[in-house]
This record gives sequence, structure tokens and C-alpha cells, in this order.
Amino acid sequence: MENKTSYSQDQLRDYSSLFLRSEVKLWMKNDFSSVNYKIERYDRHWKSFSNTTYYDYLKYVYSILEKYYQNEYVLKNSFLTEWLIQELGQSNSKVYSEYRVGSAIADLAMFNGNSKVFEIKTEYDTDSRLKLQLENYRKVFNQIFLIIPETKLHLFEKYDSRIGIITYKRSQTQKFMLHRDAINDKEIDAATIMHILHTHEYKAIVRSYFDGLPKMTSFNQFSICSNIIRQIPNHELNKHFIEQMKKRSFENVLSSRYYKIFNQLSLALKLNKSAMKNLIDNVKSPLNA
Repeated sequence: MENKTSYSQDQLRDYSSLFLRSEVKLWMKNDFSSVNYKIERYDRHWKSFSNTTYYDYLKYVYSILEKYYQNEYVLKNSFLTEWLIQELGQSNSKVYSEYRVGSAIADLAMFNGNSKVFEIKTEYDTDSRLKLQLENYRKVFNQIFLIIPETKLHLFEKYDSRIGIITYKRSQTQKFMLHRDAINDKEIDAATIMHILHTHEYKAIVRSYFDGLPKMTSFNQFSICSNIIRQIPNHELNKHFIEQMKKRSFENVLSSRYYKIFNQLSLALKLNKSAMKNLIDNVKSPLNA
């Protein structure tokens, strides 16, 4: 239903705002006022279509963004759908969106047999924050991957050769290619992971490795467990940390076939199957009802 071949940057940015978390929360309440506004402003011809749904329109907008405006949402969603879901097929794998590590927030983090982090750089990004991001990621993750435009390979290839590089080409259907694999480094920083772990998680690690917990109170449990966890051999600590990340209670509701334009949103909002069904039911509402 695309009826033109060029779009202004303002219009593309406006389209991209439909895939913000705040918008999805409104859809889950059957509030499509912002979608209606976009239709009225840019796509009034959609009002004449019969038997169309909000999902039809959102899929149409997404296809335009995918072709003309590869922002972070589109890239993360494409990478999830075309790459990570295959790895999630492994038992007990878990993936996180916007995973905080120290002063950095990773685009995507994955825990299965190893811990992996994926930092996405769009055509609109620079490498200005990358050095600090990598310093933080090295303290926690076994493997670090940069996902970059093929046209910017010369800019990012200069970084530490231990870091993996995945390139993508500008096309309507994203094509991701492994340019360089990441070295698997099991060394992690105990102090950093203590600030990632929840209280019951670091207690579980201590209890599992030392067959029990020492006497502690709610006031000193962090410092006591922190000192104890530093005594665990690094390769063992790495294994326990990954297991705790895989045990976190939310489920990954992702699909490579159905309603895949919402994969990143379902991940970011930690939607369970029931919430995802509610979202899908709502967006399937008739556009002109």
C-alpha cells in the first residue's frame, strides 16, 4: 500500500515514534489516538480501505521504516528476528533489552552457555561513547559483538580484535553477516556483577557454592556476600552468574513468523504470553470502526 518513494526525515521520525514503549502501553488499553493522528496527517487514503486493522497499518509503517529509516528499533527488531531467535531455540536461553552494566546500557544481552552482549550502531550513530561502553561490557560478558552498518566497518574495525563484528546492509530485508567472531573470555568482575544481581540472586550464589549462608542482616548482607563472592574462582563465578540471569522470572515471547514487528517491544516491556495476546487482539481491531 506504499504510494510514494521518498519521505522527509520529519515524517520518518514521526512514524518511528509509533514504536515507543509509551505508545504500546496505550494500544494495550485500546487507545489508538496517536495512530489515528498519523493516518490523518500522512495517510488519509487508508480511511477508504475496507477490512483493514491497526495491525495492517502498523505493519505498513514498519515496512517504510525498514526501507528508509533504519533506526535503533528497526535494527534491534530485525536482529532479534533474523539472528537471536535461532539461538533462543536452545534450552534455557534468555535475552534482555537495554541491560544495564555499570554506567552503560547494552542494547541486547543474551545468556545461554555463555554471556553475550550486542551493541548496535546505526548509520546515525558515532563511536563517541563506545570506549566507555566496551570497558563496562568487558567486566561482565564473555563475548562482545558490535552490530554496525557495512559502510562503517572501517570506523569500528580498529577496536580490540577480541570484539566480534556483525555487519548489516541497508535493504528492506535486513541482512546480517558475521564479519569477525568474538573471543570467548570467561574473566568477569565480581564487584560489577554484584551491582547487577538482585539480593536473592547473590545469596543463591553464595549458598550454592559454599553450601550455606553466613550470619548477616539486611544492613550488611551486600558487603558480606560481596566479600565472599570475590573468593569464588572466576570460571565458577561466571557459570553461577549466567545461571542466575537465565532464571529471572520473565519469559521471552518472541516469534520469527507471527507479529514479528513487535518482537523488540515485547522484549523491552517484558510482556508475557497473556499480555502479548492482549496486545495482538487489540491491534487487530478494525481501523475504521
